[in-house]
Order: sequence, then C-alpha cells, then structure tokens
Amino acid sequence: MADLAHARTAPLVDENRWLRMLPDVCRWVLRGDEPVRAAAEAALGLPVPAEACRAGTSGERAALWLGPDEWLLIAPEGQEGLADRLARALEGRPHSLVDVSHRQVGLLVHGDVATTLLASGCPLDLSDRAFPVGMCTRTVLAKAEVVLWRTGVDEFRLEVWRSFAPYVTQFLAESARGTI
Repeated sequence: MADLAHARTAPLVDENRWLRMLPDVCRWVLRGDEPVRAAAEAALGLPVPAEACRAGTSGERAALWLGPDEWLLIAPEGQEGLADRLARALEGRPHSLVDVSHRQVGLLVHGDVATTLLASGCPLDLSDRAFPVGMCTRTVLAKAEVVLWRTGVDEFRLEVWRSFAPYVTQFLAESARGTI
C-alpha cells in the first residue's frame, strides 16, 4: 500500500489578513438514504441535515449536506473513532463511508472583503439573503471545485482538494489586488 504521509503535507498557501489555512481535520463522505442519515445523526451526536445546502454542527464537528444522499462529515484530528462508531450504527444499512481526510484542506476566507473576493470567481449569489450563515454547497471557484460553507457573516470555509489549494489561493490573491 502506498505511503500517504506525503499526502497530508500542507500545500503552498500564502496566508494573509483575509485568508488562512485551517488545521488538519478528519473528513468522511457519507452516502445513504434517510435511515442512514438518521442513524448517523444519532451515532455522531450532531445534526446531519435533511434540508438542502445546510450544515449541522456540534462544537468543532460538522455535517454538511452535499446532495440528497451525501454529506461531508468533519471532525478535529484525533476523533478517528467516530468512523468506527458510525460504521457500527450503520451496519446492515446500505451506505458508503469513505475517509477523504488526505484529499482536502480547509481554508478560511474572512473579513469585510470575503464575499467580494469569493464572488470574483464563484457563480453563486453570496449575499446574506441568498447565502445565509449555515448554508453550504458544492460549487466552483474559478476553475476549481470547492465546498463553500458560510460560517459567519463575513466568514467562509472552503474545502478544497489539496492539489487545487495553491491555485485557489493564488486566484483569490489576484482578485484581492483589484479589490483591496
């Protein structure tokens, strides 16, 4: 089996006053029907949204609705046991639970320019009315697929494939040159 230690190394990202890398976390993609969603919610002790484009949180853990039968689960490192607990709760139910921790990184775009910077490459209406706090979705930023989650009025979490992180942050930096 290939050694994935190199896969968890941080990509080259220039942090600044409106962008920072988030700490490594555990990530899983869960696929299943309504009974799977309900069992996951009970096992994890956090709301696993049934409503489209919403995030459920409990402390530092989160479940982001990505599709009618798909959720991105996020937990701080060291909580790998959650996957075992979840697997036991889902035993006998048709589902898929895949660890994608190595695939993605988290970026925080924050401050009074966050919405403007993201809007420069994202086709969504990111106004407070159309994309309120707690909303999340899979979308594109420039040419990269991202999961976008509004965690505060002027704060967005981006889940980006590790290999796309330098591109995304350089795109945002270029957008900032004309904005800030």
